[in-house]
Amino acid sequence: MSLGGASERSVPATKIEITVSCRNLLDLDTFSKSDPMVVLHTQSRASQEWREFGRTEVIDNTLNPDFVRKFVLDYFFEEKQNLRFDVYNVDSKANISKPVSQRAAGRLLGHIEANLSKDFPEHLLPNVPALPRAHPPAFLRSWSLWSTSPHPSSSPCSGFIHCLSSFPAYLAGPAEGEDAVDCTVKNLVGRSSRNRKHVGLSFRFRSYLGQKQQRHQGRLGTLGRSPTRWLPVLAQDFLGQAFLALGEVIGGQGSRVERPLTGVPGKKCGTILLTAEELSNCRDIATMQLCANKLDKKDFFGKSDPFLVFYRSNEDGTFTICHKTEVVKNTLNPVWQPFSIPVRALCNGDYDRTVKIDVYDWDRDGSHDFIGEFTTSYRELSKAQNQFTVYEVLNPRKKCKKKKYTNSGTVTLLSFSVDSEFTFVDYIKGGTQLNFTVAIDFTASNGNPLQPTSLHYMSPYQLSAYAMALKAVGEIIQDYDSDKLFPAYGFGAKLPPEGRISHQFPLNNNDEDPNCAGIEGVLESYFQSLRTVQLYGPTYFAPVINQVARAAAKISDGSQYYVLLIITDGVISDMTQTKEAIVSASSLPMSIIIVGVGPAMFEAMEELDGDDVRVSSRGRYAERDIVQFVPFRDYVDRSGNQVLSMARLAKDVLAEIPEQLLSYMRTRDIQPRPPPPANPNPTSAPEQP
Repeated sequence: MSLGGASERSVPATKIEITVSCRNLLDLDTFSKSDPMVVLHTQSRASQEWREFGRTEVIDNTLNPDFVRKFVLDYFFEEKQNLRFDVYNVDSKANISKPVSQRAAGRLLGHIEANLSKDFPEHLLPNVPALPRAHPPAFLRSWSLWSTSPHPSSSPCSGFIHCLSSFPAYLAGPAEGEDAVDCTVKNLVGRSSRNRKHVGLSFRFRSYLGQKQQRHQGRLGTLGRSPTRWLPVLAQDFLGQAFLALGEVIGGQGSRVERPLTGVPGKKCGTILLTAEELSNCRDIATMQLCANKLDKKDFFGKSDPFLVFYRSNEDGTFTICHKTEVVKNTLNPVWQPFSIPVRALCNGDYDRTVKIDVYDWDRDGSHDFIGEFTTSYRELSKAQNQFTVYEVLNPRKKCKKKKYTNSGTVTLLSFSVDSEFTFVDYIKGGTQLNFTVAIDFTASNGNPLQPTSLHYMSPYQLSAYAMALKAVGEIIQDYDSDKLFPAYGFGAKLPPEGRISHQFPLNNNDEDPNCAGIEGVLESYFQSLRTVQLYGPTYFAPVINQVARAAAKISDGSQYYVLLIITDGVISDMTQTKEAIVSASSLPMSIIIVGVGPAMFEAMEELDGDDVRVSSRGRYAERDIVQFVPFRDYVDRSGNQVLSMARLAKDVLAEIPEQLLSYMRTRDIQPRPPPPANPNPTSAPEQP
């Protein structure tokens, strides 16, 4: 993934790996130390927007973390590539892998939900025609409150109310106290997704962080009968941030820089240490297993809880962390699980580079006890392919103090193997084809396609959200499909002439051959279906998932990989059946992309996206994470640029496809076929008449 966001760029000079550490962080936990995590944002050259690039892991109970997870960036010598590192104390592990917002420049404080047709009496909305009470979920239902200050209690508090239709309204006001956010929203402009009318409102919100108390008052009146709900803030405490350019890190002494963290008024936030290293082209993966014997006892009431930390040496004599094993509880003779690590992470392709391995006794409070250390190299480790290798664990302090000190135990390398790491491109070069299938939501909650309020509205001036999502994803994937024929289905509609409800009908009205010629053919069939079918319901995903799964199950040799795009606006009605379908499909060569359009909250879709918790059904867990869900509203450009919106969407929803394909190939031990030989005598093009 490259930095920036411009459509045309020069070729990157190289790939740079950034290692992150922090020192003397703020301690925001009462009975323990902070649990820090670092989020990297990159800045677009064109729009100057900050967008999240990636996150480190969370390390519990430490103010001096050394993060194992790295950031790998494309480096362009001729460009200034601005980076922003935000450090958080994570109180909850829930959804920490998800970006807080794809576009927000500040911190989410929470959001307020309301239904215009219920919460606001008609006399308060004089410029809006009669509200259609027959559609309870209609109209704007939610605003998100953002602070453009990194720390919400800083004064003055400024930011914006972010409407689900991506229509911002700015707010300003002082913060009152350490735990309160108190600000006046002026000229809040709400835009209904149903009636395309703008509603001017002005309200005062008050939220007590971490509590359920809230106050609200409307300048035009009260909020009506339905209670307005202030959702809780993110369970993340801001610890500070640092801004710098990638070139500063690379150009630092030893490609290492240390910068102070700022952003919390009146507090010293500590520092962040960044180390850059150019990555080699080594693509080998090392798999090894280690055990230990007679380690030192460190716990008073029990034995040690040992784990290993691997470091690779740097030219200046320092070491960079590259791996941690799991903790084996209450034993002096642990056997760790086998693990795999890229050789370039272990030694960056230098087989004689020193690798240092520290042995620690794990403690709950984060103050892990040092047992000892030993050094080796990749070349020495590779000898274990033929024989066991035993290393003495030495504690330098004990060795200096005790004359009869021998060691603090031994570590034995039980096994070591090396395999080549194949890439997505290797499989594509070998002939693997991506088969793209589309499924579109035709339920009545989308609104009448003939009305401008509908999510399916066929405007002569711009594409609907459905058409944009389809075009954005399809135009990328079609390049990897040789025949450019794409099955396209609809679900949740009544079909003519008998009015039968179908949850899997071909958009081209051809049950024998649902293929459409290219993405333009899919769009044409989609528009034709909107003119002929009746939008109805409910929203069922399982039929179309099972349809694609049946096709994927027929080919398991790695020559075909299936990608299903589901575009929907609402809450799923067959959650149990859909989970079962996903769990079954996870063992097949297929991935599922779900794009949510409209103002719904999509909690069920987040559950299907197994980034944090693998999808399960009846006690059976998905073999792989094959679902990627994104709400389309997170990618809508504020200026209305549809091309930019589609580019953002395609970049994020397709980012996981290569790794999902590779995970299937690895689990089935499928290697890419050799590329077909180039034709030495290509046929010349026929002459034009």
